[in-house]
Amino acid sequence: MKLTDFAALTFDCYGTLIDWERGILAELRPWVTKHACNLADEEILEAFGTEETRCETATPGKLYPDILADVFRALAQQWNLPASDEEARSFGASVGRWPAFADSAAALQYLKQHYKLVILSNVDRASFAHSNEKLQVMFDRVITAQDVGSYKPDHRNFEHLVRELAAMGIAKEKILHTAQSLFHDVAPARAMGLATMWVNRRKGLGGWGATPAAASTVQPDAEVASMADLVALHQAGVRR
Repeated sequence: MKLTDFAALTFDCYGTLIDWERGILAELRPWVTKHACNLADEEILEAFGTEETRCETATPGKLYPDILADVFRALAQQWNLPASDEEARSFGASVGRWPAFADSAAALQYLKQHYKLVILSNVDRASFAHSNEKLQVMFDRVITAQDVGSYKPDHRNFEHLVRELAAMGIAKEKILHTAQSLFHDVAPARAMGLATMWVNRRKGLGGWGATPAAASTVQPDAEVASMADLVALHQAGVRR
C-alpha cells in the first residue's frame, strides 16, 4: 500500500488524535481514589470501554455527553461508589478537557498539504469543537455520531462517510481510514471495503485499554505507532 495513492485520510479522533485514555483517567481516577476504591488504571479503562459500548448500543440516539453520564452511573453501580447527578454531568462534559497527543497538531498540518482530512467520530459536534481547538487544523468534513444517529462500529457511520466523500468527488478506493481502535474503526472499515491504517497508540502495552477487544481476524492494511510515524512514512514515500 502506498500512501501517495490516496486522496483523503479519514480519522477517528479519540484515541487517535486526542489522548482519551489520559483524559478519562484524569476524570475518573480522583473519584475512584476519593472513595478508596483499589482499581488499576487498566481496570478503569477496560470497564469504561465495556460500559461505553453497551450504552452506545442501547441508546444510539443519545448525544455523547449523555452517553458518558450514563457510563459514569453504570461504573458507580459496578464499583459500588456514590455518584451524584452533578458528577455524572461533569464527566459527560469532560471531552473538551481531554488532551491531544503531542504529535497530532503538527502531523495534521503536514498531512493537510497532501490530503483532504475528514473526521468520523463517536461524539457530538459541540464536544468535537472543543477538541478541534487543540488539533489546530481545519478539517474538510466532520461527521459525528450526532449526524448519523448511531455509533461506530455500526456500518451506517461508514456508509455515511463514503457518501459524504463521494459528494466531494473522492471515490472509496481513494480513502484511507486512519484510527487507533480495531473494534470501532478498522474492523467495520475493512468490512466496508475501505483501506485502513492502524495508529497503534498502545503499542508495547498489554490489553486493549478503553476500547473493547477486536476479533483476532481483524487485519489493518498498514500500521504505525503514532501520527509522527505516519508523517515519516508519507515523507519516505514521497522521496521514493
